[in-house]
Amino acid sequence: MTALPVYPWRLAPEGLATVRQLRALGLRPAGQPVVAQLERPRRRRGPLVAFLYRIDLARPVRPMTPARWAALAKANAARRVCPECGRDAGYVIPSSLGMCVPCADVPSALAA
Repeated sequence: MTALPVYPWRLAPEGLATVRQLRALGLRPAGQPVVAQLERPRRRRGPLVAFLYRIDLARPVRPMTPARWAALAKANAARRVCPECGRDAGYVIPSSLGMCVPCADVPSALAA
């Protein structure tokens, strides 16, 4: 196995892009292997690493079908329903609470 070429931050050659850059161009890696990596140094920890893919091998992003839109809407709606009271909270329930804010405040109000 060969080592990947490593480029400093913002000095990658033309024709290579990160996944986010490909997405901004309306492309996806399409299963191609990583060809290089970028490293951004940090002061007290290891460097941030971003993998690079070839733009010429990237394919267009698959369009969202009506069934995918429906599934996404259903999943997002489920994240808004409180498991305690069963109501739509109007926002995504925080995973740290596990329930809507009014339900999470009830035990603290009863303790006071």
